[in-house]
Amino acid sequence: MKSSACLLPLFLLSALSALGAEAPALPPPPRDWIDEKTGHRVIRLSPDEGGGSLYFHQHALTPEGDKVILRGRQGMIVVDITKLGAEPPKPVVVPNVSPITTAWRTREAYYVDRAAGALMAVHLDTQARRTLIKLPSQARGAQFAVNCDETLLVGIGPDPDGKVVPRTPPPGDPGTGGSLASQWAAGTPKMIYTVNIQTGEFKVLHLENDWTNHLQVSPTDPQQILFCHEGPWHWVDRTWTIRADGGPARLLHERTMHMEIEGHEFFSKDGKMVWYDLQTPKSGVFWLAGVELATGKRTWYLHDRAEWSVHYTVSYDGTLFAGDGGGPGSVASSRMDGTRVPGGNGMWMYLFRPVLARGKSFADKRELIETGYLQAERLVDMSNHNYSKDGGVEPNLHFTKDAKWLIFSGNFHSRLPNGRGITHAYAVEIAKAAR
Repeated sequence: MKSSACLLPLFLLSALSALGAEAPALPPPPRDWIDEKTGHRVIRLSPDEGGGSLYFHQHALTPEGDKVILRGRQGMIVVDITKLGAEPPKPVVVPNVSPITTAWRTREAYYVDRAAGALMAVHLDTQARRTLIKLPSQARGAQFAVNCDETLLVGIGPDPDGKVVPRTPPPGDPGTGGSLASQWAAGTPKMIYTVNIQTGEFKVLHLENDWTNHLQVSPTDPQQILFCHEGPWHWVDRTWTIRADGGPARLLHERTMHMEIEGHEFFSKDGKMVWYDLQTPKSGVFWLAGVELATGKRTWYLHDRAEWSVHYTVSYDGTLFAGDGGGPGSVASSRMDGTRVPGGNGMWMYLFRPVLARGKSFADKRELIETGYLQAERLVDMSNHNYSKDGGVEPNLHFTKDAKWLIFSGNFHSRLPNGRGITHAYAVEIAKAAR
């Protein structure tokens, strides 16, 4: 468990659990309906066999924004979304492909053929496959990303020469347990590396004994990499960057109070900002916070407890955010002492419109945090969705490029009494449907 399970990031474990289990005998969910509680139109994108959206920070759209890729038991699913809302989606299955990302500049998706030990590309229109490069033996691990100019494969893997150094949990927190705490305490020697896609050159960028996770690359800067230190969030300074062209790892947010947590970080679409869930302290005050990479300027948007979401995302033009809510066991459903908060977590897909506190930015004598708040609108009723790790699925939301639709996963139509079921991918229209 200590040496192999740590290599699988939490989001892949969740996705494989939800999509890899044998599908139960359930009728397919509806293809198109109006959510009775919100008035927004929802369309199913996945085939009857099921399928789910990529993890919330993975690149899932073509450069033109006309197609989105999903992940399913049967392989990669490609859906044309140019006529979304006018014609029923016609998902196309590309078998035996588990995609890393869509290409940033071409109409392909990347994946790793582990049996062949190669980085592969598949064309989303023709399904033609090609081998880009055989991977060196050192390029092990379960997390990969392709940078935005498609010259580097970035990976997180075990450090074969690293010494396992067990860590002692901070004193005074005996109530924290489970797999996060045990894997953090075990010590996990890791390395972040790159493989040049043209030459095959293998380069180690960073070595550490931390639980290195949540690998991402900038959508605009081919040298910028984002990663995290996994574990109980109130034990770690989580969010870091490192550059492929050199320099040490850089901490983006340092905790300043006991029980403060932040995480589930992601880039803005222009690559200028990194956004993250921030709670000061845990389950106390809820923010969507961001830091500008070039200047260090910080912007924090306050929102209500019930609007906290497992994941957030931002539109391509940066004017809208969205959140996927949380389940009864999520962090917003309990106080710091563990007591439950009735209705503490909203089970909705949310649209957020950011508002700066004074209506516009202004300059003070000191560099202070810019603050504002999020105006929330409910898009989809998720009250019958299973968010939990036991048979549940994370919604993992994505804006379309025109910000007219939000793509996400759900199991609310395919639940069995034990909570398990088939995951499907959907798109909800941002504009309310005409009655």
